[in-house]
Amino acid sequence: MTAAAGLPPLREVIARHGLAARRSLGQHFLLDLNLTGRIARAAGDLSTGTTIEIGPGPGGLTRALLACGAARVIAIERDERCLGALEELTAAYPGRLEIIAGDALAVAAHELGAPPRRIAANLPYNIATPLLLGWLAHAPAFTRLTLMFQKEVAERLAATPGTRDYGRLAVAAQWRAEVRRLFDIDPRAFVPPPRVVSSVVEIVPLATPRYPADAAALERVTAAAFGQRRKMLRSSLKTLDVDTAALLANAGIAPTARAEELTIAEFCALARAFTALRAGA
Repeated sequence: MTAAAGLPPLREVIARHGLAARRSLGQHFLLDLNLTGRIARAAGDLSTGTTIEIGPGPGGLTRALLACGAARVIAIERDERCLGALEELTAAYPGRLEIIAGDALAVAAHELGAPPRRIAANLPYNIATPLLLGWLAHAPAFTRLTLMFQKEVAERLAATPGTRDYGRLAVAAQWRAEVRRLFDIDPRAFVPPPRVVSSVVEIVPLATPRYPADAAALERVTAAAFGQRRKMLRSSLKTLDVDTAALLANAGIAPTARAEELTIAEFCALARAFTALRAGA
């Protein structure tokens, strides 16, 4: 499906609406139509359900999602300056675009629109991680998340045990979803160019987490373990205020192991053992 005829170039829209990107909002506008189209195609079949976009700005990716056949797009935009530009798209694609003016952190995205739900977004860098963690808490509500992060965050999301980037974020994401880095985007593709390379990541939520564990317990265990990642677990887990030797023994993990060596299954075993020890305290 091609874009609606008569839409002005994005640079003209930005100039007409005075949309100089604001660093305080983490804004970096992606204007390259080839790249916005590539991201929209990576989001999969958009012809049913709801596609949610966060921080659309002047609407570059929004245009691409609609042009790729999105049945319904719900765009959440905090910057009131951008609303006029987005309203022009609602007229170009009647009945297919809804704009929510507000902070995405305060919006229950998992309740928006009809399923199947997916999110496709060039996320504001300053809130990307908390947004993702909030969505993962309701992972089964989404079929796919196609998201742009700073490359270093994308590497942390997809990291495997034993690597430098493996940490709490990898465990939290991969416990609930399949994570795959798709491609990088050069800073020069953005206005203004960020100081870092960006990466598009595909996150496909699982129907249920990979292994049984209480989410809060898993967060506490990983926070303690990676908070002192160079130390052995018999030392780093002391901050949990339970019998560390019993915790490790019950989880079947060597006291001399370090956080970066543990698999997600082992972290979940630790979380279950932690929950059991707390219940018996």
